[in-house]
Amino acid sequence: MTALTPKCGQFFQNFKESKMDKIKQLFANNYSWAQRMKEENSTYFKELADHQTPHYLWIGCSDSRVPAEKLTNLEPGELFVHRNVANQVIHTDFNCLSVVQYAVDVLKIEHIIICGHTNCGGIHAAMTDKDLGLINNWLLHIRDIWFKHGHLLGKLSPEKRADMLTKINVAEQVYNLGRTSIVKSAWERGQKLSLHGWVYDVNDGFLVDQGVMATSRETLEISYRNAISRLSTLDEESILKKDHLENV
Repeated sequence: MTALTPKCGQFFQNFKESKMDKIKQLFANNYSWAQRMKEENSTYFKELADHQTPHYLWIGCSDSRVPAEKLTNLEPGELFVHRNVANQVIHTDFNCLSVVQYAVDVLKIEHIIICGHTNCGGIHAAMTDKDLGLINNWLLHIRDIWFKHGHLLGKLSPEKRADMLTKINVAEQVYNLGRTSIVKSAWERGQKLSLHGWVYDVNDGFLVDQGVMATSRETLEISYRNAISRLSTLDEESILKKDHLENV
């Protein structure tokens, strides 16, 4: 084995120190934030430690550009969050289902939001036939949606298909969520619970309500069908067109 020259050794030492500096910066950021919060409210962490009373469960994408608390301007303790690639609700995903059950049965969450976003890497990856390894198994669920709604996507130019699939995926995941035993049981016992489907536009920072919203099994079916029907009428110019004031 060839020994490292002093020059190579110094390079790797500098590289290691650079990596550690980035980690140390996170602790520095945390210290600064914690100090600031205590200065603004001396009982902030005591109140937060005592309990959490969020009104919302956010099921979003793992994408680092979609920070749920920041884009909704909510504080710690106000938003219960679950994230995965492309904001999926899969009936065999016990990670997601455990979060939903805790939110509904224990925290008594009143609103569950499924939020997709533009320029989603998971959506784009699902539209290719590339072998991406393990994640291909996860992306199959999105590809199933692609095949199911091929009549809507096939008429669009390649650059618009991802935007349309993002919207359709949100509607499908709201529908999946509404058919879980957790949500159905909550509705059957009269618990107040609303499901919402949104898309976050990373290009301008706005959340857009996709018009798929349910408060019961009956409204779930109607809202889902209406959402898909509405999407089928959109042309390429209308896919990302929105009136932000409608959501304010």
